[in-house]
Amino acid sequence: MNTTTKVIVWVVVIILVIWGISSMSKNGSTSSESIKIGFVGPLSGELANMGENARAAVMIAVEEINAAGGVLGKKIEVVYEDDLCTGATGANAMSKLVNTDKVVAVLGSLCSGATLGEAPIAEAAKVVQLSYCSTSPLITAAGDYIFRDVPSDLFQADYAAKYLMQNGKTKVALLAVKNDWGEGLRKAFNSAFVKAGGTIVSDDSFNPDAKDLKTQLTTIKAKNPDAVYFAGYTDASIAGLKQASDLNLKTLFFGADAWDDTKIWSELGKLGDGAMFTVVGTNSSDEFKAKMKIKLGKEDLVYCSNYAYDGVKIIAEAIKKAGKADGTSIKNALYKIKYTGGISSKEHMFDANGDPVSAAYIIKVAKNGKAEEMK
Repeated sequence: MNTTTKVIVWVVVIILVIWGISSMSKNGSTSSESIKIGFVGPLSGELANMGENARAAVMIAVEEINAAGGVLGKKIEVVYEDDLCTGATGANAMSKLVNTDKVVAVLGSLCSGATLGEAPIAEAAKVVQLSYCSTSPLITAAGDYIFRDVPSDLFQADYAAKYLMQNGKTKVALLAVKNDWGEGLRKAFNSAFVKAGGTIVSDDSFNPDAKDLKTQLTTIKAKNPDAVYFAGYTDASIAGLKQASDLNLKTLFFGADAWDDTKIWSELGKLGDGAMFTVVGTNSSDEFKAKMKIKLGKEDLVYCSNYAYDGVKIIAEAIKKAGKADGTSIKNALYKIKYTGGISSKEHMFDANGDPVSAAYIIKVAKNGKAEEMK
């Protein structure tokens, strides 16, 4: 190797070393300048409308936090993952977030089954998971790092049972989807309604992908109930209510929080008139509603989105109080937090199981393709 060749080789080596140092510096700068959290929810599939709605709310919250200076002097960065509302896909999404993306906390999921599939991975990794919409009673015991800012369906079922009894609906037929959310509601409502003095005249269920509920509805019609407590997701609810009309099943259809998906009522139109459902109350503001309209390009606010927005703010507040962004510190801060001024609940505090300490519900009624709060 002659002198000239040696010089060229050393120049190349020096350039590569400088490039490598520069590259590592840039990578370190990116990670040190941001706090990374994850989001999981149904961004495609049957509940995509609700998942996209929640993602828009999260984006707004992050924009506000970062515009105000971030957290501990750093920007919040969110990695979004689609869990398709299933435990299996959710588990893969959570694994990616904690092992590859190295997030310090995860907001989600929307669906109870997905959250329950994701929770063991978050718990094992000691990464906080805070659900903004999962209400299954099973989540209460999901782990020390698992939180939610929406209440358990034990409260929702009790509220619905008491409302129906107080309004003379003493004979009720049950119809619920066979998943963690539906089964949890079915059992909780059955218990609460019977305890209140009511009678369950039939208790039926259907698979998550079912679109033909005529067999169950025919059985229900023969029982002549005062009301049908129908715990279904979007597509099955649309199909079921249409088929009930076809069968001339004229009784009150009463649902739960999944019916807050605006797609149900826009597709049913006047066919949905008179249907009612419970949903946890919100403290939503006109300012937030306006921001959501801009973000989505339409007026379409699902209740879960208020809780997703507050969920980001609660995690950010916990990091501030902890003074550092690691799973255990965030978890410990969440158990002590008292977050006020939100747009979901006026005050958020967590019990020893990571559940909200209080719950407040409202009833919505469908009319002309929309669901409005009953006054």
